Amino acid sequence: MDLSAINPAVLVASLMVAATPILLAALGEMVVEKSGVLNLGVEGMMITGAICGFIAAVQTGSPLLGFLFAAGCGAILALVFGVLTQMLMSNQVATGLALTLFGLGLSALLGQGYAGIKPPSSPRIDFGPLADLPVLGRILFQHHAMVYVSLALVLGVWAFLKYTRAGLILRAVGESHDAAHALGYKVVAIRLAAIAFGGACAGLGGAYLSLVRVPQWTEGMTAGAGWIALAIVVFSSWRAGWVLVGAYLFGGVTVLQLNLQAAGLAVPVQYLSMAPYLVTIIVLVIISADRTRVAMNAPASLGRVFHASQ
Repeated sequence: MDLSAINPAVLVASLMVAATPILLAALGEMVVEKSGVLNLGVEGMMITGAICGFIAAVQTGSPLLGFLFAAGCGAILALVFGVLTQMLMSNQVATGLALTLFGLGLSALLGQGYAGIKPPSSPRIDFGPLADLPVLGRILFQHHAMVYVSLALVLGVWAFLKYTRAGLILRAVGESHDAAHALGYKVVAIRLAAIAFGGACAGLGGAYLSLVRVPQWTEGMTAGAGWIALAIVVFSSWRAGWVLVGAYLFGGVTVLQLNLQAAGLAVPVQYLSMAPYLVTIIVLVIISADRTRVAMNAPASLGRVFHASQ
């Protein structure tokens, strides 16, 4: 095994690329769960965003329109979930699982005829001389714009939830929807807005996969990224900063196993490929061992049905 072939700067930069779609999806889901809603349809929204963004970018020649269309499609699909669970009061777990299955089937249908087609290239942001800095230039200043958008969203969501009145109301709805309703807040409207935001973020994460990271359309290309995003929300204890840490941890393991394969590590490829998911399971088991910690940090109304007449 030749570890000298692994460039640390390239490894860290690749980590950021691999973590971005999961970070976007997990951040959106964290906001949804902060409002008291459990949406297990992240995988379905991501794969729908991937194909919708891909189609829009190919047809218009504009990656930007592709990302916008992906966000819109993800939000629309999420609102279908929102209407079913918040207005028609269907079971959130069952509806979320159905949303994932629907998204996988819809993407396979829409993606027929797009396999093997290259989308328009998405140029990186030009930071000028900063991009030529040794080590830091490769790590920080040679990425696609969506990498920086994801980092800005982490900061924005953290500030929104911590310092704004709207963020306080969102958290209040997630902690006790009955008390929030008694104070005159529109619980359903607030939750629908959070659900739409989560769907848009998942759509952006899917579009990043098909337009930047791969870039091509392959059926089932999210490969469980939506489920990893759900796990990261629990790992982070519903805090934006720890969502970033969790996404980069998973991205780091993913990139590291690819580099170890390239370096010729004498371990079957199948074991290395399952390493990111194995690490995720181990982390969740460790977290779940302290049930008091999870219970204290989870929104109190998470997954509970709200009815204004109650």
